[in-house]
Amino acid sequence: MINQRTIAQVIESTGIGLHSGKKVSIRLRPAPVNTGIVFLRNDFTPPRAIYAKADRVTSTNMCTLLEENGAKVSTVEHLLAAVAGLGIDNLFIDLNNEEIPIMDGSSAPFVFLIQSAGISIQNAPKKLIRIKRPVEVREDGKIARFQPYSGFKVSFTIDFAHPVIRRQNQSYSIDFSAHSFASEISKARTFGFLKDLEQLHASQLALGGSVDNAVVIDEYQIINPDGLRYSDEFVRHKILDAVGDLFLAGYGIVGEFVGYKSGHGLNNSLVRALLAQEDAYEIITLSGSTSSTASVATNEYLSPILA
Repeated sequence: MINQRTIAQVIESTGIGLHSGKKVSIRLRPAPVNTGIVFLRNDFTPPRAIYAKADRVTSTNMCTLLEENGAKVSTVEHLLAAVAGLGIDNLFIDLNNEEIPIMDGSSAPFVFLIQSAGISIQNAPKKLIRIKRPVEVREDGKIARFQPYSGFKVSFTIDFAHPVIRRQNQSYSIDFSAHSFASEISKARTFGFLKDLEQLHASQLALGGSVDNAVVIDEYQIINPDGLRYSDEFVRHKILDAVGDLFLAGYGIVGEFVGYKSGHGLNNSLVRALLAQEDAYEIITLSGSTSSTASVATNEYLSPILA
């Protein structure tokens, strides 16, 4: 049996909000079993809690934004991807502003924070969502789909006409039972186009964006002096985003996610569509399930994700 996990000790960091451009302090704290992931806006008195759930998403414009109790927290996807990728089930996340710091534009700094805090095994079985039948949503030629799979697999295709991206592999598939989130996905950074920056600023977005926290592309080339971290970093970052967005289902997924040009909005629509169809999934643990047909999750599936 694999049990729930939290972090072993409190750890703090600071950074800049990608869209707000404001300085943000963040503190990760251990949480009891069955708490889930909870953001706490400590700039309110008393602090206001925002649960990492799909139905708390109120905007997916350039990031995933959660709202509850009159408080917001945005750009949650990179941190949630690290939490999901390291198998953390319960966590308090204290903030003094409404945006998670962008750090370097990837999940790697959050992976480092969690690993530095240490992981604590808790006295309760880990819960997972097993996909029982396909669920799909489409919008404007974009597709997001869950389908049954004995493990957790993400397959993603992007389709950008830009010459830099067209030279890359725009499709990537990763089975997390055989590959590590930390090494294969977590370092992939968010990316954007220089020509869009003025429009984003006019919309009060990307105010903190720079080559220090994003891959920036002009009409012909990548302008970051150090280039790319992966030869196909763009599609890997889309997988990173998806891992974070899908974790808003409330538990890790046992199944395959297939995305074609999907983004935060369609990812969230898929999670909501899944949870609205009770015959499409079941909640399981490694020692059993809510249904009598259970026992699909194994240590072999989970151990690479939890390592």
